[in-house]
Amino acid sequence: MNNPLLQKFDTAPFSKIKNEHFKPAFLEAMDDARSEIDAITANTENATFENTIETLEFSGQQLDRISSVFFNLNSAETNEEIQKIAQEVSPLLSEFGNDITLNEDLFKRIKSVYEQKASLTLSVEQKTLLEKRYKSFSRNGANLSEEKKSRLREIDAQSSKLKLAFGENILAETNKYQKHITNEADLEGLPEGAKEAAAQLAKSKGKKSGWMLTLDYPSYIPFMKYAKNRELRKELSLAFGSKSFKGDELDNQEIVLKIANLRHERANLLGYKTHAHFVLEERMAETPEKVHSFLNELLEKAKPAAEREFKELEDFAKELDDIDQLQKWDSSYYSEKLKQKLFSLDDEQLKPYFKLENVIDGVFEIAEKLFGLQFEEVTDIDKYHQEVKTYRVYDSEKNFISVFYADFHPRAGKRGGAWMTSFKSQWKKDGENVRPHISNVCNFTPSTDTKPSLLTFNEVTTLFHEFGHGLHGMLANTTYPSLSGTSVYWDFVELPSQVLENWCYEKEALELFAKHYETGEVIPMELVKKIKESATFQEGMATMRQLSFGLLDMSWHGADPSQITNVKAHETKAFEGTNLHPDTPETCMSTAFAHIFQGGYSSGYYSYKWAEVLDADAFAYFKEKGIFNKEVATKFKEHVLSKGGTENPMVLYKRFRGAEPKVEALLERAGLLNIS
Repeated sequence: MNNPLLQKFDTAPFSKIKNEHFKPAFLEAMDDARSEIDAITANTENATFENTIETLEFSGQQLDRISSVFFNLNSAETNEEIQKIAQEVSPLLSEFGNDITLNEDLFKRIKSVYEQKASLTLSVEQKTLLEKRYKSFSRNGANLSEEKKSRLREIDAQSSKLKLAFGENILAETNKYQKHITNEADLEGLPEGAKEAAAQLAKSKGKKSGWMLTLDYPSYIPFMKYAKNRELRKELSLAFGSKSFKGDELDNQEIVLKIANLRHERANLLGYKTHAHFVLEERMAETPEKVHSFLNELLEKAKPAAEREFKELEDFAKELDDIDQLQKWDSSYYSEKLKQKLFSLDDEQLKPYFKLENVIDGVFEIAEKLFGLQFEEVTDIDKYHQEVKTYRVYDSEKNFISVFYADFHPRAGKRGGAWMTSFKSQWKKDGENVRPHISNVCNFTPSTDTKPSLLTFNEVTTLFHEFGHGLHGMLANTTYPSLSGTSVYWDFVELPSQVLENWCYEKEALELFAKHYETGEVIPMELVKKIKESATFQEGMATMRQLSFGLLDMSWHGADPSQITNVKAHETKAFEGTNLHPDTPETCMSTAFAHIFQGGYSSGYYSYKWAEVLDADAFAYFKEKGIFNKEVATKFKEHVLSKGGTENPMVLYKRFRGAEPKVEALLERAGLLNIS
């Protein structure tokens, strides 16, 4: 079989790839990578940085490319066949990874180079690579006995299958719920655009008339925010909150308990007290104690504000609709009404100024003003779905920088949320700077028969956020692929994404792209002022919500989970100090908390807040010098965006900013500085 995945390719040859190509390609690429490893261990010369560390770094590149194509498709354009292949190849890849990490001959050579490091003449990046490579082996079992190595392999194989099953169950649950509305009165309050999208969705699902509601964000969020029908809001809210928590074949409770226990056992095997101790050793936060102290310090500042805001919301709902007890399905609705009352501002006023194409042009122009980048849309790059847009990115001297893929709307084969990923890393070898292929995937409100895709302000900030990650990938300029782009400490990775969101609130930036889709009129200053004023609206509640997720994550991973028998009871206890609404027994967050049970955020959810401290402090520097100040932007590009994981992130940050970040910058921006 002529397998396109086993040919040499630059951009992924999506149109040539069939599902049956994947497994044979994985198997052959794993064999090739094993041969490359064998060549390193069979080398009779003494181990050196070049013949061991560097050769290992550039081994298995074909396998990396195949994996990135396959697993990106499994997230953005999956089907039952791809999911089945994922279940088959994930344990094989896990075993392959362990074959390398637990290869004694290979580790001996790595250890030998590591022990000579004081006498070697290495660059900063080479030292980091050596350190990282040694640790990746020692932290993953290279020093264990054979019996313990064997158990480690079992744990990793089981975990990889459980994580996949966890994600598949959530996707199936999301796709399963479809509420067909036939009475227009049930949609009272819903904006025209959202109604039209719901009618279009009903048609696409084979209904002759009516409106369709689903649990996809572009359908779910507007309904929760605007629909007057409280019973329907409750139904949707409970459906959303009970994903994979119904005791049926899509239930994730058992999976959550198994994943948490396997992670704990793995950490113990490797000599760590808990999974969090293992993870945080390689993070800026360093220890679970520091994470708890950080989360609790912020909680102390945010809680009085959150409680005051919640009381204000309760009083408002009581006054408006005689609501005695504010429930989870009421919050968005009354928050939006209160926001309109206080600021005379709602998403419907703003959306006409945020046509998707204009926002894309805007974020590109901001990237040009800050970093000299130019984006050229092209049609000669193969793509995995017709909705995907493809670009070639150049610098101001017309040097090629990156390929950029953008995929913006929900579909049945795409998981919810928004993310940045890469189809090819950046590295330097044999005098060539190999440039990366970066992708942003989102789930934004699609266009309808009468309107283009008009984004909510929240979707605008999401686009900027993911594009910030994208810039981190695109501007990578390191020698080694494993230190390139977003390959940084996990609690540093959100800095580039979160800092870019700040431009969405600035007049100078908004004027570039916030133009009415029909008239071309630039967003009025009065609306810009309201966006800024409302930026800290209910910030106490929002902060407490984020902190509650961080505390839930630490509750699963920062202690021995073996005594936890009831997922919901455990979660309720973890949320004790952060709850504002009454509990709903039929919902559970953990069973759909993909960030920590499927993605890479286990013991790391706190990093969103941690990175907010970094981004508030970093943006304060831009504000001080001017938001398009070239000198500050160049420093940010040179010391943060291009450096990847080549040095300790705090060293890089201080080189950019001249000092460590201050938590006060975040508190001040959030309006929580002098609240008691």
